Parts: sequence; structure tokens; C-alpha cells
Amino acid sequence: IGIIFLIDYLDDTIKTPDQVLEDTDLTTLGAIAIIKQSDDNNSLITQSAPRDPISEAYRVIRTNLDFSSVDEELTSFLVSSASPGEGKSTTAANLAIVIAQTGKKVVLIDADLRRPVQHKIFNLSNNMGLTTTILDNQTPVFTHLQGTKITNLQLLTSGPIPPNPAELLN
Repeated sequence: IGIIFLIDYLDDTIKTPDQVLEDTDLTTLGAIAIIKQSDDNNSLITQSAPRDPISEAYRVIRTNLDFSSVDEELTSFLVSSASPGEGKSTTAANLAIVIAQTGKKVVLIDADLRRPVQHKIFNLSNNMGLTTTILDNQTPVFTHLQGTKITNLQLLTSGPIPPNPAELLN
């Protein structure tokens, strides 16, 4: 029993939204359930199943983002996490879709230069994108953007994966 209490005491993971508030004095914008998917095309749940509870959860996050900054409209968002496979790409794609559905023009940038997947999620080419934009400072950025099937949503894919992503960004 002592070992169980010790393990519980040493476990510092956050398991509930209430723990986020308790530990950081920050509120959560929303929670997304695990999306059962067989391939990247099923990741766009807000497009394929707009009435699904998970789609509604993304709309709740969109609304909470709008209300989190009443004085000044937010114009950019960064989706990140500490570990791979936690749903960053899926969250970014679905959040971009629900924001575009409000009529706002959205550009989703895939800045993952190690394991990019936004081009797979949206079924687009990855021949040009962020890396080609960085290397080609003569061409305007908008020429590297690709249209998607979603109205008001454009994608800047990662582009060809460089051998040294950190040095390229530097």
C-alpha cells in the first residue's frame, strides 16, 4: 500500500481539466476525445462528420479562443506538444477548418520539418512549401500556398524535407 501511495505521490501528470486549473491557474479551452482513424483522411472529422461530438468540441475551442481575446482579435495560433503522436496535426487541421467555416481566411502552415503530415491529411502535394519559401526569397509567399477543398482555407505544406531542418530555420 505504501508503494502505491508513493507512486501516486510521484505521478505529476495532469489527468483532468480541473488539475490544469489547480496546477497552473490557467483554464482549458476544451478537450478533444481520441479520434478513431484508419488513415490520414479520417483526421478531418470536422469536415467528414460535422455533427459528431468531436467536431462540436473543436467548435467549442474556436469559440473559447474568440472569447479569450475580446479586446483584440487573435490572428495566429501555435499547436504544439511535448511528444509525437499526441494529435497536433489533427488538432491544427480541424481547428483551421472550423475557423475557416466562420468565413475567415485561414492559412495553415505545416512547420514540422521532420515528420510533416498536413499534405497527407489534405491530400496535396508536398513539392513546395515552407522549405522552398525560406530558400526562395524572390518569390512571394502566396505563390507557395495551396488551396484545399475547404472554402477560405489554404495550406503551406512543409515542402521537401531538408537534411538539416534546424540549420534551415536558423
